[in-house]
Amino acid sequence: MNALIDASTPPSGTPGSRLLSTGGELCVADLLRASTLDGTALDLHGRSVLIATVGQLGSAIALLELDGVARRIVLCTPDLSPAQLVSVAATAEAEAVVIDDAMAEGPSLRELPPALTRVRLRARPSVAIGRRRATVATEWILLTSGTTGTPKLVSHTLESLAGALPRQTTGDKPVVWSTFYDIRRYGGLQIYLRAMLGNSTLVLSDAEESPPAFLARAGAAGVTHVSGTPSHWRRALMSGAAGSIDPDYVRLSGELADQTILDNLRSAYPRARIGHAFASTEAGVAFDVNDGLAGFPADYIEKGRAGIEMKVENGTLWIRSGRTATRYLGETPALASGDGYVDTGDLVELVDGRYHFRGRQSGVINVGGLKVHPEEVESVINADPRVRMSRVQARRNPITGAVVVADVVLNDSGGAAADPGRQERVKQDLLEACRTRLAKHKVPTMLRFVPTLELTAAGKLVRPRA
Repeated sequence: MNALIDASTPPSGTPGSRLLSTGGELCVADLLRASTLDGTALDLHGRSVLIATVGQLGSAIALLELDGVARRIVLCTPDLSPAQLVSVAATAEAEAVVIDDAMAEGPSLRELPPALTRVRLRARPSVAIGRRRATVATEWILLTSGTTGTPKLVSHTLESLAGALPRQTTGDKPVVWSTFYDIRRYGGLQIYLRAMLGNSTLVLSDAEESPPAFLARAGAAGVTHVSGTPSHWRRALMSGAAGSIDPDYVRLSGELADQTILDNLRSAYPRARIGHAFASTEAGVAFDVNDGLAGFPADYIEKGRAGIEMKVENGTLWIRSGRTATRYLGETPALASGDGYVDTGDLVELVDGRYHFRGRQSGVINVGGLKVHPEEVESVINADPRVRMSRVQARRNPITGAVVVADVVLNDSGGAAADPGRQERVKQDLLEACRTRLAKHKVPTMLRFVPTLELTAAGKLVRPRA
């Protein structure tokens, strides 16, 4: 594959890609004539470069400008602490850092070594350029989304990230993508690449933007394809603004997509195709499912899918394909096994010819030696139409080591959110459903109602450890 800026060049007579954000917009074709990078005389060719902007738009532009030019680009997430950013820079052997105005005013930049060249993004492409020397096979470095410590640095190429993505041809219906994800994380980056390589418009989200405001802006842009985690979509549905968009395609990834959220989205967007995908930063995209059902057919494992091989060992999904990452940077464990398979850490179970996800291997709750997958309990709770979303977690117990507890966000339309009497009836109904469908040790010992649940920067439920 050529450099991203070359691959994103629109065919003659077509409008090409646009990037829309709360901070402005950009026509990708403008980058063919001018650069946003201040001081382009500073030669970034063949260098290791951090992209450390606060806003998504700056990162989206820098990726286009630097792929095929820098030998390594490191896509930094805005939630990195100053110490984490310094560690990432050292591990990546960074020689330069691309920043926007907001980053220039923050504390993180002051902690980076003075020898690291600072390259500032202009608001608009204004620095005249000749033909870019897009001759380098750039290494793309993504950060894992761990909640503690310094994230791992995962190495990809543009081919491993985007080689299997579809291209839009001239004459197709115009596609307008949008995503709740930040494009600096794997799930959002996939949508960014789909839009750029498909010569489509991409509406970027903003961390400071409310769900109704984002949905209204996406709707005004005529969004046709939208992506997010199940938690993102639950928040959208409970915001009261889900009707601001009328998409052709709704995509879920990043968390377990249970049947309830798939059915709720089908009800909200009856004409849309509802799909859910499985991917991870290390393993890449494994598959997507578009039949409206949770889980995935067993023959995905038995027969493989378009060059992607999968297996289940000890209940855990393993993946081998040309879309997996090549390595971790720095002193970290090997990314893949000796035969090239990547352990996703996701537990699956075969039921009636279909594999269903049961949660993360690292997230299992141990109740007196018996295992509880939080997502299994959440699926039972979320199936009640009065519930919008829930989070199941462990609470320490001196006898069993841990017990199961649940926080629940109610659907305001049911009238129970502000009525203590109704809340108590809902609580008893939920606990009874758990007793009926789950083993005794999986039933929550406590269930409380909360107004909202916190999400990580990657759009997943925050799950405190016991």
